[in-house]
Amino acid sequence: MSVDLAIFKQIEASMEEESMRKDEIYSCVRDYEKTCRYIMAVLNRVHSASSEEVPEIAKEALGRFNEVKQHLANLSKIVPHQQFYKYYDHWCRTLQKSLFIAAFAIYLSSEKLISSEQVENLCGVKLNLNNDLQDFHITVEDFLHSFVTLTDELSRLAVNSVTAGDYNRPLKISKFVKELYTGFQLLNLKNDSLRKRFDAIKYHIKKIEEVVYDVSLRKLSGSTNDGSTDDTIMK
Repeated sequence: MSVDLAIFKQIEASMEEESMRKDEIYSCVRDYEKTCRYIMAVLNRVHSASSEEVPEIAKEALGRFNEVKQHLANLSKIVPHQQFYKYYDHWCRTLQKSLFIAAFAIYLSSEKLISSEQVENLCGVKLNLNNDLQDFHITVEDFLHSFVTLTDELSRLAVNSVTAGDYNRPLKISKFVKELYTGFQLLNLKNDSLRKRFDAIKYHIKKIEEVVYDVSLRKLSGSTNDGSTDDTIMK
């Protein structure tokens, strides 16, 4: 025969192996997504909770991150050495969601931005700050995407806090989000999707400022030192 059919058997074996690997990844990501949805359901309670209840809700959410860590460990075992970006698209959205959830829970418990060390401890995966990691890791872009989502969620919380009778929280949120926006301005963003999402932070700030203005106008808060209605950041 002029055609060696053995090559097709090798290709078939390779395709079968690839298909099985992708099925494993899909299965793992589905379980990972379910865990994220559950933790987010826990955190959603803060939108109707009193300020005294918020730290306990955050603690409960953070306590579930052992499951997130296990899902990511399972994924890291499936992905072959130095083939991270070949399969990255399968889990990046879910990873971004879990990073946002971690950032939101940390903010609720401490009113501070999550650190790289906290992310690595919660997820059990290294953050690729120096762009030198080849195997399974958290990209800087995913980390930044989680911050943008955080500002959106905090703008929602600012509105709902007033409804729940917590008039000081919007002032604190305003200060925090403006500081986060300032941090983003230090970056030379070239990632198109991240750049577009970064621009949305201005609208989140505007939404929060409207809440702060209303609270200040009605003299509902005990102090106006934690936030500002100054709109110079929008110019």
